[in-house]
Amino acid sequence: MRVLLTNDDGIDADGLQRLRRELLSLDGIDLGVVAPDGNRSAVGRGITIRRALAVEERTFDDGTRGFATDGTPVDCVRLAWHGLLGADWQPDVVVSGINHGGNLGDDVTYSGTVAAAMEGLLFGLPAIAVSQQSASGEVDFLGGERFDFEHAAKFVTRVVEELEAVPLPPSTLLNINVPSGVPHGVEVARLGKRVYRDELTPVGEIEGPRRTYHLYTAEPTFEHEPGTDLTAVAAGKIAVTPMHLDLTYHDGIGPLSLADLDRLLAPAAQEVE
Repeated sequence: MRVLLTNDDGIDADGLQRLRRELLSLDGIDLGVVAPDGNRSAVGRGITIRRALAVEERTFDDGTRGFATDGTPVDCVRLAWHGLLGADWQPDVVVSGINHGGNLGDDVTYSGTVAAAMEGLLFGLPAIAVSQQSASGEVDFLGGERFDFEHAAKFVTRVVEELEAVPLPPSTLLNINVPSGVPHGVEVARLGKRVYRDELTPVGEIEGPRRTYHLYTAEPTFEHEPGTDLTAVAAGKIAVTPMHLDLTYHDGIGPLSLADLDRLLAPAAQEVE
């Protein structure tokens, strides 16, 4: 099995390196590593289209190799798919992580970790995004400096090993969030509701037309709803959430079709005339 490993914290991040070593312990794994050369957290599904991508081959402490790029997590997946690891090397599965901090609830729309896994779906690949809560037990994406990736690395490696037995529908990824400490179980959960508490805080004195602000400094909270990933991790469980790229609200198509939106064309045509 050809496994592509990437992340958004950078190729030297402890989470990626711990998972890399664990994946290499599996028999029959051909592991390719392509990751950003530095932290790209919260870049979402950004891609690099206005300049060339720089790529550097790296040798890890165990003698194996990977590639670092100045692009985004999504760029990493595309580089691998289009031949960076060899003309005949394409991944069978994309694994993104282990992220330093959770990617839970509404946060997934910002996450570079989840974005890289989503890119695998575009190529018809199964994909896994994995994130680790910090040792301090926060349920957000801001705090935390100490992480233990042991349980996350072993759990995800077992998922990869038994991927054919996992009931994963086509065009679906697994978003996995691992709590601090020893997990109390695994819960398949839906995305929860994040409560953001951002504040606009001026920085320094105002000089001329230029102003500087802090915005994303307040710790977010969440709604404690049973069955959600946020509540599961807060209870010490590994949260596994199936996700897909189809953002269409299918139940809304019928009612919206009855709204006679064609009538809005007439005023527009009159204004043009």
